[in-house]
Amino acid sequence: MPKSFPDATTLLGAAIKYLEEELMPTLSGYHRFKTRVTINVLSTLLREARTLEAQSAAEDERLKNLLGHSGDTETLSRELAERIRAGEFAVDDPRLRDHIRQSLRDALLINNPKWLDR
Repeated sequence: MPKSFPDATTLLGAAIKYLEEELMPTLSGYHRFKTRVTINVLSTLLREARTLEAQSAAEDERLKNLLGHSGDTETLSRELAERIRAGEFAVDDPRLRDHIRQSLRDALLINNPKWLDR
């Protein structure tokens, strides 16, 4: 598929900027609340568009290193969960803890990065 110009992140950023800087100051009550919700949704999509590819590649690499083989992320994650349940990984295994910690951090970077400041 040919690359679109401007790209999705630029378009999302422009939409967010308009909503926050131009529209929000003119609104109150219900419409202000709904616009804030929309801004939050678009901001989440923007963060995902900017980071998901690199995060997914890093997760794939961590899973490959933990399990000793490659595969698609969903299958590897399911296998890891099964092996944890089967006792093949200790819950205090530093590699496992690092993987879980980084996966949670990556999710928060998309879903609500403010939670990382706490």
